[in-house]
Amino acid sequence: MTGLQKALAGLALLAALVAAGTIGAAGIGHKYGAWPLPTARLALEYGFYAAAGAAALGVLVVLLALVRQRSGGAFTALLAIAAGAGAAYVPWTMHQKEQSLPALHDVSTDTADPPAFVALANERANFENGAAYDPANAAKQRAGYPDIAPLRSAMPADRLFARALAGVKAQGWQIAAQSAQEGRIEATSVSEWFGFKDDIVIRIAADGAGARLDMRSASRTGAHDLGANAERVRAFLAGLK
Repeated sequence: MTGLQKALAGLALLAALVAAGTIGAAGIGHKYGAWPLPTARLALEYGFYAAAGAAALGVLVVLLALVRQRSGGAFTALLAIAAGAGAAYVPWTMHQKEQSLPALHDVSTDTADPPAFVALANERANFENGAAYDPANAAKQRAGYPDIAPLRSAMPADRLFARALAGVKAQGWQIAAQSAQEGRIEATSVSEWFGFKDDIVIRIAADGAGARLDMRSASRTGAHDLGANAERVRAFLAGLK
């Protein structure tokens, strides 16, 4: 029976490692064009079930070891539990965000007059989500991300522009256009895992003695960004304060 415990523990660890590899490869393969997004999503789904199953099998082995007071395979089972649960957590978190956050792919600090893509307009025309802003997004954004708002600064517009441009460069975004005269910066962020491309446009204008900065972040593909664009806007503006 101890041999069976060890065998089950080994199987659980192997399944957990394969599941983790499947989940990791889902995004990397999509990033480098090995398979389309639907295939990547399917890999995430099956990877989740495999990882959860591996963790459950690991728990079973640990319970057997405790009941039988035989420690054979227990350490391997604990490794399987850790690896399986850790791997399953990633797609589970993504699913939770998809269920709890608004189905948005375009977030703007100004939903009445959102900053317009100019340099990136033609590029975005080649993708699922074009350059135009859908007014229907405004209500969803107000409900889901009520904190997203313009940044008003005591700095003059030229200084705020310089600071914003430095912030864009620090993020490592690919700059497509920068015009201090127009107060406009356009750039693209590429995600590390899936290689998703989100475009950013920043608009800066004089506002009394200071300046106002508006920012828009929009995904090129997909109807749901899992909160990535709102988080990007939120973090960038916080860094400028």
